[in-house]
Amino acid sequence: MLTKVYGSAVFGVDAQVITIEVNVGRGIGYHLVGLPDNAIKESNYRIAAALTNNGYKIPGKKITINLAPADLRKEGSAYDLPIALGILLASGQIRSSAVEDYLIMGELSLDGSLQPMKGALPIAICAREAGFKNFILPWENAEEAAIVNGLKVYGLRNIRELIEHFDKDVALQERQVDIQAIFYDQQSQAEHDFSDAKGQESIKRCMEIAAAGGHNIILIGPPGSGKTMLAKRLPSILPPMTLDEALETTKIHSVVGQLKNSGLMSQRPFRSPHHTISDVALVGGGSYPQPGEISLSHNGVLFLDELPEFKRSVLEVMRQPLEDREVTISRARFTVTYPSSFMLVASMNPSPSGYFNDSAAPWGSSPSEMQRYLGKISGPLLDRIDIHVEVTPVPFEQLTEIRRGEHSVEIRKRVVAARDLQTARFRKVPNIHYNAQMNTKQIFSYCMLTPDSLSLLKSAMERLNLSARAYDRILKVSRTIADLEASDSIKGEHIAEAIQYRSLDREGWLG
Repeated sequence: MLTKVYGSAVFGVDAQVITIEVNVGRGIGYHLVGLPDNAIKESNYRIAAALTNNGYKIPGKKITINLAPADLRKEGSAYDLPIALGILLASGQIRSSAVEDYLIMGELSLDGSLQPMKGALPIAICAREAGFKNFILPWENAEEAAIVNGLKVYGLRNIRELIEHFDKDVALQERQVDIQAIFYDQQSQAEHDFSDAKGQESIKRCMEIAAAGGHNIILIGPPGSGKTMLAKRLPSILPPMTLDEALETTKIHSVVGQLKNSGLMSQRPFRSPHHTISDVALVGGGSYPQPGEISLSHNGVLFLDELPEFKRSVLEVMRQPLEDREVTISRARFTVTYPSSFMLVASMNPSPSGYFNDSAAPWGSSPSEMQRYLGKISGPLLDRIDIHVEVTPVPFEQLTEIRRGEHSVEIRKRVVAARDLQTARFRKVPNIHYNAQMNTKQIFSYCMLTPDSLSLLKSAMERLNLSARAYDRILKVSRTIADLEASDSIKGEHIAEAIQYRSLDREGWLG
């Protein structure tokens, strides 16, 4: 007897419907075809034990299982449940005519209980788009899948609940969530706040500018100057995520199984990988491609602490994602694309010793040592970082102040106001949402300078020997500074402030 059950496979951050065809006929054997990986090939052992422990069995006949389309490779252990159901139906142990309305996924334990799975959200979206009315999956993933409107989601704890539903018409409890309530409730929860940071007002200003324009930023300073502390607080002043951004970000984290209980990410992600990370772990890939850290940072912040300590090959693979805001991974049989629109925040010491060049300090490094240290970061990578800022240690008097600094909520209000101006400015420009994304054409159109500001920029370029690559970055940053002041034109003071944020381009910066 032949029966069909429907599951799904995840490719990149999207999913595709898979038809599990099960045929039970004369003979003896168990044949699983359709390009399954090892986890799926081992499913017969899990399924046999789960059925036996729940009063059923795998029939002693010839069982042929095809995962269609057969030319797409399938991976993971979440096909256990639909395969087990297909065997029960094809062998006549249970009967049901409603299976075609369901998409079913889940990994079985030997006792028949269901284990959590990856990719529940993209599979739920796929099920709705394919016209399925119902989605059955493990209980732990039900809340994640239930945020998809127009689809009935049922979370099960074991295979017996599934069998009783189809064989005995026992009703399942639909899992429902109030996505709006979850989304807006979580948005008010900020783990870190800028009011915790003592002093460093000039650095906070740089972070505000970076957040307002979506600019990449690098912090250069000795140990203990507050670089990491400030970087961790940057997400608290970024504009709140929209619901579309939250769903897109949640899909990526769902694919790698890193979602928390709420099922929806409404806080911008903050990722801080260790400097020993490999290029595959950072960008994504592998035999069965998975998103890397830069995709997990999508719509959020990627923080690289001690930037020169990262392997050069690791840093260089970021150049294309920083430019295109997506990662494309090609394999012989398929190509997957992961979104990677993130803010890069990097920090580094100015020298191997950790300190700036200071002849009075015995631990200071010479200019040549500092140059070699900075040389570990390539020019093309620095070219994609708009703001360079020096961070100096906080004086004792500021550390002992009782008065707290400005709260992130107040800074965020100014950032959101500036982003609103940029949204209105680029509403007719495709794929451009904030100043950091501008190309040469947009810079020419939206960064017109007054004669005074143009003269100031020309003078700075000549006197400070700024590199040519600094020109566009200065214009982008100055446009953001003007937006923070709600100014239509870029004034001289905006250019002057932006020039200060190009430390690594200034000739003689090393002393």
